[in-house]
Amino acid sequence: MGGIKRKQNASYDIQIGRMKKRKQGPSSIPKSELTPNLEAETDSDPIVESDTTEDSGDDAVSWPSDYDEDLHEQLEDGAEGPNQEPTNGSRAMAQAYNSNGAPNSSKEAHAKQKVLAQERKAAKPNADSIARSKKLWERLRRKSHVPRKERKKLVAELFDIITGHVRDFVLKHDSVRVVQTAIKYANRDQRKMIAKELKGEYRNLAESRYAKFLLGKLLVHGDKEIRDMIVPEFYGHVRRLIKHPEASWILDDIYRGVATSQQRDYLLREWFGAEFAIFRSEGEGLVTSVLESILAQNPEKRKPVMHALHDLINQLVQKKSTGFTMLHDAMRQYMLNISTGSAQMTEFIELLKGDEEGDLLKNLAFTKSGAGVVSMALAYGNAKDRKLILRAYKNLFSQLAFDEHGHQIILTAYDVIDDTVLISKSIFPELIGKSADIDESQTEALIAAVNHKFSRIPILYLFANRRESLMDTTEIGLLDTVHSIRTETSKKDPTTRRKELITHISSPLVSLIANNAGKLVQSSFGCQFIMEVLPGTNSDRELALKAVVALTQSEISEVKEALKTSAAGRLFKTLVQGGPYDIQHQKIRFADPALGFHNMFFAALQTSDQLLEWATSDNSFVILALLEAEGFENKERLRKTLENGRERLEEAAGPRPFVPKAENGQKEKSRDGNKGVQLLLENLAKHSTIAEEAGL
Repeated sequence: MGGIKRKQNASYDIQIGRMKKRKQGPSSIPKSELTPNLEAETDSDPIVESDTTEDSGDDAVSWPSDYDEDLHEQLEDGAEGPNQEPTNGSRAMAQAYNSNGAPNSSKEAHAKQKVLAQERKAAKPNADSIARSKKLWERLRRKSHVPRKERKKLVAELFDIITGHVRDFVLKHDSVRVVQTAIKYANRDQRKMIAKELKGEYRNLAESRYAKFLLGKLLVHGDKEIRDMIVPEFYGHVRRLIKHPEASWILDDIYRGVATSQQRDYLLREWFGAEFAIFRSEGEGLVTSVLESILAQNPEKRKPVMHALHDLINQLVQKKSTGFTMLHDAMRQYMLNISTGSAQMTEFIELLKGDEEGDLLKNLAFTKSGAGVVSMALAYGNAKDRKLILRAYKNLFSQLAFDEHGHQIILTAYDVIDDTVLISKSIFPELIGKSADIDESQTEALIAAVNHKFSRIPILYLFANRRESLMDTTEIGLLDTVHSIRTETSKKDPTTRRKELITHISSPLVSLIANNAGKLVQSSFGCQFIMEVLPGTNSDRELALKAVVALTQSEISEVKEALKTSAAGRLFKTLVQGGPYDIQHQKIRFADPALGFHNMFFAALQTSDQLLEWATSDNSFVILALLEAEGFENKERLRKTLENGRERLEEAAGPRPFVPKAENGQKEKSRDGNKGVQLLLENLAKHSTIAEEAGL
């Protein structure tokens, strides 16, 4: 394709970033034709396509010189017809050429153009005020170079200039920056003054290419009073502004980060149709943007409301404006109110899949409502739909795992996709690596993942006994909704699906524990990772269990300190008793096959001092669990060791405090003494009593 080249001036060729004068005589351009010819050739200064890129500069574009631009500006401002009086522009243009028709020097032309530019600026309204304020702004914007006292003085002087004239400043690309700086350094009363002067103009500011940033600055630095002054001005205009190229972003920023819950409801309701924009119920109690409640109160409005909502959603999707949180909330409301298997559901899923570049699905994944929409689409869709949705996130699953909302999509894929091989090939390689034998870089990435608040969830979800230990109630509610949907859309038994996925993911995780137990145990998330994976895996875990047992003999100071933490105590207690405790069924959920960790742990504590050290520490519950563990072969040896160290146990147990009843009739909890050691002593005493009775 040819290069891009601007039209050349009649007297100059512009080549390789410089002007090259043509050879021509003084009379080559008659004076009478000078003005119209130049005007015709420089009127619009268009970019035209060239058939070659030769001598067109590095970017294949030949730009006009400063001389040509000045001439073009004069022609726009001052060209006159044959019967008009000469203007400043025509005089300057005539002065740019000598009596022979040849141009004067570029330096002279530039000087005359500069004078004319200053004259034009001075003729504009508030020119003097704007010029003074810009000089102050030049000083204020260099924060590190202006002392605090001087800055206060400059701000006060700036406010003397702009007070009463803020509206004249905010719609110009240069002076609006002055007002932004004034807001940044203003006090509370000064910001309110600016906000009150602009009252009634906020919608226009949002539509301005430059003033929208001022609006954002005012919201960031303002208080509740300023917020409540700005947000209501957008009521009744949401459907139009959300499609505006400038206002849409500031509207969504207000909705997402500034507006109160009730203000968000007012803004979102307008998506449901013009009726909700025109007939607002302000001052009549709380309103709701939950579409299900609105349709329950007015069932006759279902068809027009759903049509209006789908129409606006579709318009934004077709415009590729899919990054708005407000759009994602609206899509979630729409999806929650269409039934499984309906034509509306099929059409909506096709809308999600129809974005060939996948930007819609990618943007949805990183907001709360958006992730919910994708999760429900996975649940409602068929096998082909699910495969296409997963394809949109290729090379993004690692980012999804680390995101607060994106990881929910991975969990939904685990729960609804019957093809577990597809998951093992598309998701697991990005989460835990492609090889079962993990290398150093893969090890570091996995350790970082299992210690992250969100990325650990997709790794542990398949093993976790209690979802509450990984997720909050909102996530659990979403997954419960997905589970209710999958009964109609998925064929495979959930337990079978889960076991197959564990088989695919286990090997690298067990290998990570076997080789890096010392690093993992130093964090609470690392301890939880070991505690969930080892009882839940169906891989060979002997090396991993030995690595955990070996921690008790470690001489590394960081590991020794880590073993004293409550997280490490829970880890060893879970492994010693043979599996995690199931709160729902009030019993231990034993690993299958059995772990056998209790015997390995007891064998590692070779001396009585080590056993008693654990028994009298903050993690004394580990020894109590060992004493009560099913299948433990050395209970009598352990009990004998504890009996011999009774004095140390009684000293660690502390006094039995008197626990009075509180005013509400419940016992007050006491923190005196070591509860685990106290229960150990009770166990020993109980066993002694039973032995005596048996002997009698």
